[in-house]
Amino acid sequence: MKYQIKQSNELTDREIEHILQLWNISAWNTMKSNYFRTFFKDSEFHLLLDSHSEILAVFRLNFDFVLKISGSQYAFAEAVGLVSAHKKKGYGAQLVQYFKEDVTQRNLETIGFCHADLRPFYEKCNIEILYDKAKAIKENEGSEWVNSEDDDILIFNVSQKEKEQLNTLSPQHNAYLITKE
Repeated sequence: MKYQIKQSNELTDREIEHILQLWNISAWNTMKSNYFRTFFKDSEFHLLLDSHSEILAVFRLNFDFVLKISGSQYAFAEAVGLVSAHKKKGYGAQLVQYFKEDVTQRNLETIGFCHADLRPFYEKCNIEILYDKAKAIKENEGSEWVNSEDDDILIFNVSQKEKEQLNTLSPQHNAYLITKE
């Protein structure tokens, strides 16, 4: 098995097709390769490949992620879209370990999110979890701010100061996702 990181413009059409198939998000299923590369231009893709360079697991790192907490903006790399091509084979867990080592080595402030039912997986991977903190993140939908659908914040590599900021989040103390215009 091989660990590889690719920018969106380095992915082959076949790899993009496979990633979209693994993600299985209906709004993206018909996305063409050129649009995919543009849509995910602020991302890099972490891949676990077999000996034939087939994708066993994929994780996307989104660099366009800023949270506003108590009036200050915090830029994080957001880990999202972890999917394994085959369940219960350990590929996802293995990719998470490579991924964590990489973002730690590059000192990228990196967080992710999960629903409560995925806690056991991330706990087994030794990823620090800020339980029930993600619901305090508000996302702008149209003219209103709505709570994130996730439950927990995953800590892949974050400074102590920023971890403390994330730990203060509560229904009375929200963070706001800032999106580029």
